[in-house]
Formats: sequence, C-alpha cells, structure tokens
Amino acid sequence: MSLQLVESFSEFKEFKNIDRATMMRVLEDVFRTMIRRKYGSDDNFDVIVNTDNGDLEIYRNREIVDMGEVEDPNKEINIEDAKKLEEDYEIGEEAIEDIDMASFGRRTILTARQTLLSKVLELEKDEFYKKYKDRVGEIVTGEVYQIWKNEIMILDDEGNELILPKREMIPRDFFKKGDGVRAVVLRVEMYNSNPKIILSRTAPEFLERLFELEVPEILDGLITVKKIVREPGERAKVAVESYDDRVDPVGACVGMKGSRIHGIVRELKNENIDVINYTSNIQLLIQRSLSPAKVSSIVINDEEGKADVFLPSDQVSLAIGKGGHNIKLAGKLVGYNIDVYRESNEEEDMDVDLDEFADEIDTWILDELKGIGLDTAKSVLDMSNADLISRTELEQETIEEIKKILEAEFE
Repeated sequence: MSLQLVESFSEFKEFKNIDRATMMRVLEDVFRTMIRRKYGSDDNFDVIVNTDNGDLEIYRNREIVDMGEVEDPNKEINIEDAKKLEEDYEIGEEAIEDIDMASFGRRTILTARQTLLSKVLELEKDEFYKKYKDRVGEIVTGEVYQIWKNEIMILDDEGNELILPKREMIPRDFFKKGDGVRAVVLRVEMYNSNPKIILSRTAPEFLERLFELEVPEILDGLITVKKIVREPGERAKVAVESYDDRVDPVGACVGMKGSRIHGIVRELKNENIDVINYTSNIQLLIQRSLSPAKVSSIVINDEEGKADVFLPSDQVSLAIGKGGHNIKLAGKLVGYNIDVYRESNEEEDMDVDLDEFADEIDTWILDELKGIGLDTAKSVLDMSNADLISRTELEQETIEEIKKILEAEFE
C-alpha cells in the first residue's frame, strides 16, 4: 500500500514550478491530516519526507508510564509495551515508535494519494500564475507546439503552455510547428480555474523590449523610451530622449549603418520604424513626428487638441504616408488630431487642368500626356520638348503647337 505513495512521489518530482521545500511542506501536511484522522492529534508525531526517492517515515513519540497509568493512549505508553519496542526503555523516558503505513488502511492511503495529487496540481497552477504575473511586459521565447485557426500554442523552456492569439500577431507572421517565437507577456488570466498566459507581438511593449535588447544605452538608463505607437507590420514611431548630452539617442538606437535597428525591423516583419528625438516643445515634436515630410508651419489649438500643419504640395503625401499610417501615428505620438494642408501658392493656384483644353487639343493627345503623369498645363510646360518626344508618341511640331496653346492661357 505504501508503494502507491512512493510511486506518487516520483510523479510529483516531475512537476514544474514547485521548489523542494514547498513540495515537502505539502506532503507533510497531507500525511499529518491522515494522522489526525486516525489518532486525533499529530502533536507528538514526526513526519520525515524524502522527495528524491519517495521515502516516508512517520514516528510517534509517547511518554513511558507505569502499568495502569495510561490516560491518553496516543501520548502515553505503559512500560511493558514500551519494552516491546526497545528493551532498554525506562519509565519517564520517551518511546519512539515507527508507524507502518499499512496501519492506515488501503482506503486512507488511496484518499491521501488523491488529496496529494489535487494539492500539488493546485500549487503548480498557483506558482505558474505567480511566475508569469510577475513577467507581464517581459519578452519570452518559446517553440510553436500547436496551431489553431485563431491562436497558436507555444511551449516555453520549461514546457509551460502559452497562447499567442491571431489578433496579437503581426499580419505577416507565419509560423509552423517547431518554429521559435519571441513575444511579450501581455496579460495573465484565469480560465476555468486554470492560468492562461496571453502573449503579444503587436503590443508597443514588445517593440520597447526589443530596443532594450539591441540598445545597451537604454538598458543602462542613458536613453529613455518616452513613447511608442505602432501600426503592427506597417509602421512605428519611437520617441527617445537622452539624459547625457554626449549621447545622440536617435543615432544610438539606429546604430552604425542601421546595425541595431535592422534586427528589430526583421523581427517585426519589415515594419518601418521612425526613431524621433523627443522634445517638450510640441511644435517641434509634431514636426519631427511627421518625418520624412518637411513642414512649413503649424497652428496649434490646445483647447480642441488639434494641430493644423501646412506643407509644400510635394510634401503632403509624405506627411500622410502610405495608407495614412504616418499622420495617424504622428497624431497618437503627440496626442493631437493633425490635419495637413497644402501651402497656399499663387502660381500653383493659377495652374489649369488639361481637360480644360479639350476644345482646342485633340482628346488622344491629352490622353498621351496624361499617360505619362502630366495632367495640368504647367506640368506640360515644365517638361522639355525632348523629354515629351521620348516619352510619348507625339511629334516635335505637335508638341510645339500644344505648348503655344497652353502658354496663351497664362498670357
């Protein structure tokens, strides 16, 4: 019967996240409960557990009294019975009796085993929960174990199960079983009494931890990451500040020839990362956040939390960025709603759409010009005759005639 408990110990040794001292305490508690149920008290019992090999020793200590003076059989033993344990015992001494596990009975031992298993499982869950609760915001590395439609299961170095939901993956992420994955611990929650560890590769914290790994100055405290905003897989903006005038925060984060930031970009599936020198001057911060566009002027309305930004015509598309990501992230970074406007330019305002000349120039000629991106009168006039001839099917005479018609409009 005791062999079943010995086998149990060997199983429990394999449990993760439970240290030796905690395991011994749990085992002792279970066996002391068995003792109390049978003897009423465990005050005079010693329980010795060896978690390495499953050895269990239980000793009962009783005071030796004269025949007929035993009042509590659990704490006292008469001299005659004591001498059966050891011949040299005398009245007044303490008799130590080795308790055989078989004396508890088969049912009690099986119950103890189930109780032990239940307590250890609960303890393991609790330790697992605490371990990852303290690691929220940290990067963990694991291996893809199972892939489902809406999430993948990842095993950490100790074989713990972690979950990476589809919504927390970068759009271009593609993993197969056995792949290594890096992600940040987003949150820890309980689901049906079981801890569930949720990972993320889209959270700003993931990008921040990657910068800490690649840029020693951030880990050393010389550079601080003030704020990170992301459109996962598309673009990110990182505002950094240095507390040492000798350290260029942007240069340190990018590295020589981009050596430091390239590794981060690869990890994020070629996400464009703009590193910006942070400043408390909101106008300057807006200007930097709209990089690579060059800003002409900014009008800020603090009450409405709005910023009107004026740029040359050729800079507007740069400020907005592909899919509007640049201006959207700039607004999140500075905390203002940013609207961009083309800078007023009288000469540009006087330009005329080519379609306005449809009654003077044949439609097929206008289509030829539009086909190479020329849709206004001035855009045609600004291009040389030689370029127009090489890029269209038009002849020299035709081009000269067209330009005369267009120039006449401005005269």
